[in-house]
Amino acid sequence: MQLTKEEFKNRLKRKLNDYYEEDIDTASTSELFAAISAIVRDGYAPQWRRTRIAETKQKEKQVYYFSIEFLPGTLLKSNLLNLGWLKTVREALSDLDKIAEYEPDMALGNGGLGRLAAAFMDSLASTGYTGNGNGIRYKYGLFKQKFVNGYQRELPNDWLKKEGHWEVRRESKSVLVRFGGKVNMVEDNGWLIPQYEGERVVRAVPYDVAVVGYQDGLTNTLRLWDAEIPPEEELNYPTISDRRRVEDLTSILYPDDSNYEGRLLRLKQEYFFVSAGLQSILDYYITKLGNKNFAQLPDYVAVHINDTHPAMAIAELMRLLVDEHRVDWDTAWNITQKVMSYTNHTIMAEAMEKWDVNMMSELLPRIMQIITEIDRRYCEGLKGRVSDAVIDRTRIIKNGQVQMAHLAIIGSHSVNGVAALHTQLLETEVLKDFYNLYPERFNNKTNGITLRRWLQIANPELSDLLDQTIGKEWRSDSNKMLNFEKYYHDTKVLNQLHEIKLDNKKKLAKFMKEQTGIEIDPTAIFDVQVKRMHAYKRQTLKLLHILKLYQDLKAGIDHPKRVIIFGAKAAPSYVFAKQIIKVINETANMINNDPDIHGKLKVVFLENYNVSLAEKIIPAADISEQISTTTKEASGTSNMKLMANGALTVATMDGANIEIKDAVGEENIFTFGLNKDQVYKYYAEKSYHPRKMYEEDPVMKKTVDALIDGTVPNCSSEGQALVNNFLSDNEQFLVLADFEAYLKAQEKVEQTWAQKRIWQQMSLVNIAHSERFDSDKTIERYAQDIWHLKKLKIEKVDR
Repeated sequence: MQLTKEEFKNRLKRKLNDYYEEDIDTASTSELFAAISAIVRDGYAPQWRRTRIAETKQKEKQVYYFSIEFLPGTLLKSNLLNLGWLKTVREALSDLDKIAEYEPDMALGNGGLGRLAAAFMDSLASTGYTGNGNGIRYKYGLFKQKFVNGYQRELPNDWLKKEGHWEVRRESKSVLVRFGGKVNMVEDNGWLIPQYEGERVVRAVPYDVAVVGYQDGLTNTLRLWDAEIPPEEELNYPTISDRRRVEDLTSILYPDDSNYEGRLLRLKQEYFFVSAGLQSILDYYITKLGNKNFAQLPDYVAVHINDTHPAMAIAELMRLLVDEHRVDWDTAWNITQKVMSYTNHTIMAEAMEKWDVNMMSELLPRIMQIITEIDRRYCEGLKGRVSDAVIDRTRIIKNGQVQMAHLAIIGSHSVNGVAALHTQLLETEVLKDFYNLYPERFNNKTNGITLRRWLQIANPELSDLLDQTIGKEWRSDSNKMLNFEKYYHDTKVLNQLHEIKLDNKKKLAKFMKEQTGIEIDPTAIFDVQVKRMHAYKRQTLKLLHILKLYQDLKAGIDHPKRVIIFGAKAAPSYVFAKQIIKVINETANMINNDPDIHGKLKVVFLENYNVSLAEKIIPAADISEQISTTTKEASGTSNMKLMANGALTVATMDGANIEIKDAVGEENIFTFGLNKDQVYKYYAEKSYHPRKMYEEDPVMKKTVDALIDGTVPNCSSEGQALVNNFLSDNEQFLVLADFEAYLKAQEKVEQTWAQKRIWQQMSLVNIAHSERFDSDKTIERYAQDIWHLKKLKIEKVDR
């Protein structure tokens, strides 16, 4: 039964009266948020319980998605939408958006990796599969970004200081995780078992968050682990510093890895959530499913390793099977490979985790023993079948380091990339040896986004237009969005698209004025680059374009009005990325305060980019900057979100940009830059000499020199660092190599902007074809090809 407006208001009145002795008109924002959240919990609680009952009865295979990041954003509107109540509550409360802003973003992720994990959780529930997230309940998560004199400053993001309305502490499901000490193998009835000495024991306590399926009656679980001192171990933690070390285990995402202590803490985090998650899974298998036949485990359990951070799951499952449950090694290894699957999210070798053998031996002695044995057996098994060179290149332990990607590949039955080009490069370049050994394991699963969130929540006006033109079926079947292309020549619809975009731009302009004090013209081109700050993503190339536009305007060369919007965080120890932020902020300050250019160009770098900020920026974007060095971006997902909201993409042929071009056609995207063969030729021949380009191209030279000739104030050392990078021989991200082509692409953008009807037609095509990147479809492919899941049969319940 659907909730009516009157029923909702009556429930809200009762909750406010019971909890706070207030009514709707006098209640504070925090009280309204708490009361609405309680109504929502009442709404999904019966189906969460019924889902658990159905799982136990039907005993269908479940997937457990292990990820060090989850980035779900705020959950109030998402849960309302998936319960089918969002429209009703919007009608009942005119200030729902303001109330919803009280909720902090769950600070459990950084960027695309965490957002993808959250999208997959939503899609698993919404497509009818039983799927569980497994991660860490960070107290502060990723830092809160502030700009001070143009520099990034990192502040604690204390998102848990507001009451957690969505999580349920499951103390009875706690498990123990061991660190350090020594391990001796002793014989017991013919079986070697580990005997631990001097280890530190930490209690992992799960907090469960409901993941509500889209109007299908199914609710899955995201399980997040917190670290505590076990009551029986109190005497082993006698000092405050001892206790703080336990608290630190789940304090922040990605501790600073520029020093030994930071790396040690990160390794500890990775083992902590992997061990806790696997112990929880085996406990469920034994107690709830009543099964102690571990040979059947792959029929009931799939564990997915999202990037290398959870790769220790392979060694930990072996430990649990061999040590705890006395399964012989060969059987346990066969089980482990069938259970595990791995997604690779990077092409860059330096981003594939490696851990020092000594560090791992000290912190995780038994895990190191098991990895050493896996490596030994792997090498033995290949001897005589392939060359020693191949064995050496692919082994797990090499040069005193444990290569986690190699462990993940060797211990899994499936290895997938996240875009067609990415997977091709893994197979032919980065992981070529492994592909030659195990071609059947490799497959592609292009990333996806939750269209529900990025259209129905972030852009309700566009969603209403889709309803009016193609009907409402697209909300549950994104294939129907292709019908929107039938309105390509419909002047009324094209004008409506323009008005919706303009309205979103006005809202963003108002927000930016409140946040930064900068006056923005909503009729300007809103040119957006939102993603992690990293050299390969080339915010630097955008910076050079900004300087070129500024120099043109100063010289009297006209351009359409443009507002360039950045959102990005730099990792705390990533000095070059932080230098880029400083230079962009000083450039923005210079341009925004120069009366000579008459407001024709504005640059806004919004602080603390997160999901909630993305929901404001993305519906307002005209241009989507996807300008990574070709071969470096595995997929990208901001490209998909911006496309779905009608932004036109300026793109290198990298990651999923290629598939966007395939979907919309070359005439509906602005492509430029080196292709993969040209990039790899530069790398192979070491023939990239940017200083020569710079000296021979006066436009490039003048633009680059603006960073060091005093044009941009207050950043001479940072500007010099950027220029040194651009001009260094064989600079790997090829910024200047793509400079001229990028300027030409931007000229084409300006020419197209002048033809308003054509622009709107291109925008419409992009919206229609964003259906291709619906994460529901991605999950269907994972479920069928990798995890081999069946859908759970569950009755919808009255609310």
